[in-house]
Amino acid sequence: MLKKTSKILTLAIALSGSGAALAADQVTFQLDWLPGGDKAPVYVGVQQGFFADEDLEVSISSSRGSTDALTKIATGQAEMGSADIGALMAARAQDTLPVSAVYMIFNQAPHAFFTLDSSDIKTITDIAGKKVATSPFTSSNAFMPLVLRANDMPGDAVTLTKSDPGALGPMLMTGNTDAIIAWVTNTALFQAQAASAGKNIRVLPWSDAGLELYSSAIVASDKFLSDRPDVAKRFMKAYVKSLHFTNDNPEKAAADLQEMVPDVDPAVAAAQIRDTMTLVFNELSETDGLGAMTPERVAQTWTYVAEANELAESSLDPETVVNRTFIPE
Repeated sequence: MLKKTSKILTLAIALSGSGAALAADQVTFQLDWLPGGDKAPVYVGVQQGFFADEDLEVSISSSRGSTDALTKIATGQAEMGSADIGALMAARAQDTLPVSAVYMIFNQAPHAFFTLDSSDIKTITDIAGKKVATSPFTSSNAFMPLVLRANDMPGDAVTLTKSDPGALGPMLMTGNTDAIIAWVTNTALFQAQAASAGKNIRVLPWSDAGLELYSSAIVASDKFLSDRPDVAKRFMKAYVKSLHFTNDNPEKAAADLQEMVPDVDPAVAAAQIRDTMTLVFNELSETDGLGAMTPERVAQTWTYVAEANELAESSLDPETVVNRTFIPE
């Protein structure tokens, strides 16, 4: 009997020493697009060991837009991810979607018109009557008519062409379109493409033209938040460390991204990170707090989203979309 007990204790100690008894919690993080500088913080969390410090093992998957990411999270293919809170609001207004926003990444709208600096498009109102190319997947398309109308133009003031995202830059550089629609997080990419053609670009952010709303957020499955709240809190604690590291060390963050995604150009990624961080760290984050989702701006965002998607404002209480429990103090 003593020998049997001794063997059991020896086995228990061996398992504990090997780490088998304390395996890290697994979390799949679903990006709402392909890897790039704007997605660097989650890669930084892996490479710098911030997730490991919280006993988390994080895997990262890419997708093609917020709707795709939300669907994968809702169906259990991932526990957490990034998605536009506007897409989440629109989905929740029309159907049951067991996903909530838990942390705001971009507290400013990233949408913008890009044109060449040699163009006569110098302000938002100059876009009227021009040819504009856009991706068929981007949430920007729904907000464009609102921006136009807010600047005394009809919602159909431009001739819109939808094209593959990778073709937008070349179309602009070759003169096949007067302007393109993209996020300011892609400024460095388009600037590099323009420079190779001996040109420069001009960026007209929609946030400067009256579009004041929340955008990219950390979202999570409601089941995951309910069943594993401690894991979610540890993830967010590590993610916030990653945000600060990324903001303070763009080159190191870009190197961390390239370590996991070799096709990424680290110089372009570092520039994208600098462009992206202005949507994260700014006057709003100083006033409201990093990651905050104030009731006033949540409501304002829903007003824009409802109008953009031709939904009745009464079809959703926007507060039901957010869960502030997991924002680290």
